[in-house]
Amino acid sequence: MMVMLSQKFPSFARPASRVAVLALAAAVLAGCQESRTGAKAYRPIPSDTLAVMEKNGTTKNAPVLIRAYKKEAELEVWKMKANGEYVHIKTFPMCRWSGQLGPKRREGDRQVPEGFYTISPGQMNPNSAYYLSFNVGYPNTLDRAMGFTGGSIMVHGACSSAGCFSMTDEQIEEIYAIARESFAGGQRAIQMQSMPFRMTPENLAKHRLDTNMPYWRQLKEGMDRFDVTKREPQVNFCGRRYVFDAAANGQRMDVNAACPPLATDPNVDALVTQKRHADDQKVAELVNRGVTPIKLVYHDGGQHPAMAHIMEVSRPEALVEAPREIQLDAQGRPIQTVVAKAEAPAPVVAAAAPKPAAQPAKPVETASNEAGTMQKWLGFSIFGDTKKESATTAIAEPMPLPVPRPRALLDGKPQASNMPAQSIRVAQGAAPILGNGLSARN
Repeated sequence: MMVMLSQKFPSFARPASRVAVLALAAAVLAGCQESRTGAKAYRPIPSDTLAVMEKNGTTKNAPVLIRAYKKEAELEVWKMKANGEYVHIKTFPMCRWSGQLGPKRREGDRQVPEGFYTISPGQMNPNSAYYLSFNVGYPNTLDRAMGFTGGSIMVHGACSSAGCFSMTDEQIEEIYAIARESFAGGQRAIQMQSMPFRMTPENLAKHRLDTNMPYWRQLKEGMDRFDVTKREPQVNFCGRRYVFDAAANGQRMDVNAACPPLATDPNVDALVTQKRHADDQKVAELVNRGVTPIKLVYHDGGQHPAMAHIMEVSRPEALVEAPREIQLDAQGRPIQTVVAKAEAPAPVVAAAAPKPAAQPAKPVETASNEAGTMQKWLGFSIFGDTKKESATTAIAEPMPLPVPRPRALLDGKPQASNMPAQSIRVAQGAAPILGNGLSARN
């Protein structure tokens, strides 16, 4: 993580304090948990946000749930209503995230994790060197079972990421306040759902041959359960995979052992199955229309287009160009590389609706190859019976693709963390649309 010492430590020039400040600076560069105390951790939720909560039938002390999407660089805040259902309150554009699409596997890989995580009151850090922060709870039980390493994965300010979801200081101040008040109201743990992208048919069609898709299918099941019920899915693990809203009839679920017979709510199962089949059909239609399978390769993560004007950001050279969009053939092999166009900043809207994906050019394939692709696609549901998938396919290794060497820092200096106010999208009373719709240095 980058820190501008002259701004964070104004006394650095005084000889008497140099040794202590150097020790503190070294710790800051190793993580985002050093102290910088202040009243910022106790500032109230903005009045306009409280008004949105009231209009949507919830309160500042009601439980909160967080959803994050790497590709779209957005973080959503949801709050529980009196009937137990969650309602969308705000979508914050992310200032910076790092790495590539796909789960975090090892310490130092700069990856923002993907999965379902738990934030407890003890994970809140009011004294973060990155303004404010909270630990998202990586690694979870499944991450550890898969041998994934790393830790101290945060949502924080300062617009600097080496594995984090980084916000502006103003944004994290509000998000922190929302979480703080929910804990004060009695919530014991906040669920954070971290996704590679919004699980829309357009995204699923484009990324259908990505080697991470077996893992993403698991995540989509949990997302679908939230989408159709607007209730927090209960997360558990067995057979080295996620299971949601399932009881084992008194038997113990072990992440490393085969799943015992699981009992689920048949009514919810029916809704989830209906949504999955509808999404499958839309994906098949998009494939039939010639939507090319792709793999996105980033220089090092990205940021929301609304944040493009911010100059004080980690690794600015990695943001100069959009990610490379590598088109794949029916066997998942690269056939063409293009530079993806950056999306325009999203306008202020009433709810967090996914942006329609642009349809890329038709792939260069013969008619027989295209028919083979459709047969492969329709021969099984990409979201099939995930409870029966082999544990060996829970998470596939990413396809090795060349990543261009980043240029040196534009000015060779660490970046500061004082961020101007940023725009956010706010829900204005309407219920969220059904169906479609986090980190320190490791």
